[in-house]
Amino acid sequence: MMQLSTVAELNGALDPLRGHERIAFVPTMGNLHEGHLSLVRRAREQAERVIVSIFVNPLQFGAGEDFGSYPRTLARDAELLAVEGVDWLFAPGVEVMYPRPQAEQTRVVVPDISDILCGAARPGHFEGVATVVCKLFNMVRPDVALFGQKDYQQLLVIRRMVEDLAMPVQVFGVPTVREADGLAMSSRNGYLDAEQRRRAPALYRVLCDTAAGLAAGESPVALERTAAQAIDVAGLRSDYLVIRRQADLTVPRPGDSELVILAAAWLGKTRLIDNLEVRLSSPLV
Repeated sequence: MMQLSTVAELNGALDPLRGHERIAFVPTMGNLHEGHLSLVRRAREQAERVIVSIFVNPLQFGAGEDFGSYPRTLARDAELLAVEGVDWLFAPGVEVMYPRPQAEQTRVVVPDISDILCGAARPGHFEGVATVVCKLFNMVRPDVALFGQKDYQQLLVIRRMVEDLAMPVQVFGVPTVREADGLAMSSRNGYLDAEQRRRAPALYRVLCDTAAGLAAGESPVALERTAAQAIDVAGLRSDYLVIRRQADLTVPRPGDSELVILAAAWLGKTRLIDNLEVRLSSPLV
């Protein structure tokens, strides 16, 4: 595996292959776990060549968030990617991604869908995500890019950006990888102490109970209220639990059958997110 850190190195490695071999791209912030590696394996199925980026993006962290303490494990991550047969690791510095001061940085805004749910809790977060992914797409110029469905809202923001800006890249969502007890794998799970880790799987259990209620024909509004209470009873602090349409995260309407339950909750200082897609056999009435 070749490690690259500049756009010139990136072009030197990829330009000879463009148009001849299909290139799949997996953008990450590092501290890799099995969820990331599942993206790499799926990428191998989609293309002859695979490139992974590792960049902890300051633009998507708000004031008081964990940018400074976010785990940076580049050497270990590189070893894991080499074992998976990745062709290139692109690990640029901040000066490569943002040569201008951040206050002067051109930004990409995907309206409406960026301002709800996690976007409401973390103002500017998805603007930072869209900006860095847009820049990475322009640098790497992949044929396909893969993202985990655990960050469901992020996936939809990126798909909308790609569609609106007519970017020539296919975006694939890959199902969430879970621990044996159901907890969605996340780089931030390492922040949990032993007692918090014991409680954390309750978030997924509530999602599953809510999905069962939807399948039984219960009201989405009533289920949202009950589920938020169940999260709190389990020892987490509910941020939100909502039932939305898969396509655009708007409130479901009669006739809808493809829904997603999205939740965020706090355990101490750690914010967990998760979601569960639901396809109803009988549409909502």
